[in-house]
Amino acid sequence: MNPRDLESRAQKVADQATCRTVDTAIVGYLMNNGAAPASIGQLTDYVRGDISRYRIVDGVAAGPGCARA
Repeated sequence: MNPRDLESRAQKVADQATCRTVDTAIVGYLMNNGAAPASIGQLTDYVRGDISRYRIVDGVAAGPGCARA
């Protein structure tokens, strides 16, 4: 067991969950406002925690843990 390797894997999983949270917030914003958000700042009421490392690219979250197309 390598603690650093396990920590790295756990962080990747946590980052992915956060990315999904931002994507969910984008959908919630769209449903409530009838238009997609133009910036991450518009999602602060939809997400708990710091999402400042993320941005919106082509309508989805981009940042740590997000899948790259």
